[in-house]
Amino acid sequence: MDVNIVIVPEAVALVRAESSHQILTRLSELYAEVYGLDAGDVLDGLEQREALGSTGFGRGVAIPHCRSNAVNRPTMALIKLDHPVDFKAADAIPVSMVFGLVSPENAGATHLHALAAISRMVRDEAMLSALSDAPDAEALFAVLTNQFLRDAA
Repeated sequence: MDVNIVIVPEAVALVRAESSHQILTRLSELYAEVYGLDAGDVLDGLEQREALGSTGFGRGVAIPHCRSNAVNRPTMALIKLDHPVDFKAADAIPVSMVFGLVSPENAGATHLHALAAISRMVRDEAMLSALSDAPDAEALFAVLTNQFLRDAA
């Protein structure tokens, strides 16, 4: 992978949610718990971006993202939902995997490269299948880090 994205095991979670708003709220709480960011600020950023158009990527994946002065590198969190939720994706497939991304405020190209790296990863059928089949947060993190290490090689 050509972008140095921060992800730690604690930023991967299995979550129950009934709406896209609950997903964004839980994602912002995860950023607060794990990375020490202000949950309200992250939620505001995610909601502002979502207001521009759904970040439902397709294929059951959403990539809600925003920028913040509170990070100095693109920072990821991953939520796997216990059941799919409508996220208004272009392909109308409900979302079961949510990749959150918070990048530095002035990291234009870096933010776009991070989004592209996540996009490439979830377009890989084997990768998406491995993530979907992962039984718990630990296995999800292992799949992610193995992918990142492989892309870096």
